[in-house]
Amino acid sequence: MGFDIYQEEIIEHYKSPHNKGAMDHPDLFGHGNNPVCGDDITIYLKIKNDIIEDVSFDGRGCAISQASASMLTDRIKGMKLEEIERLSPDYVKEMLHIPLSAVRMKCATLSLKTLQETVSAGGVKNDMH
Repeated sequence: MGFDIYQEEIIEHYKSPHNKGAMDHPDLFGHGNNPVCGDDITIYLKIKNDIIEDVSFDGRGCAISQASASMLTDRIKGMKLEEIERLSPDYVKEMLHIPLSAVRMKCATLSLKTLQETVSAGGVKNDMH
């Protein structure tokens, strides 16, 4: 059994990602990429009372980066913004349940890094609504 069940979960999130697609009228959004491997992600957030009410992502990349974004967006709905700032790369490692090389760790944490940069910098505020 080992890591097989977790690898299946990653493959499933890659093939059928949750929360994927651009969001209409987000409160904040931010973009991140990994130029070394070509992973690219945009995170969209709806926020109410400093709580993530809704989240989605769009982008392209390897199975690890896209599955990680899918899994992370599932987990952060309902979190306070201050909780987001405290999440560590270990949170992503535990979420994925597989060993990761340094290169793969950058793929896995791209969505978290983009999310945290968006939240801490106030992202790009969408004044269209």
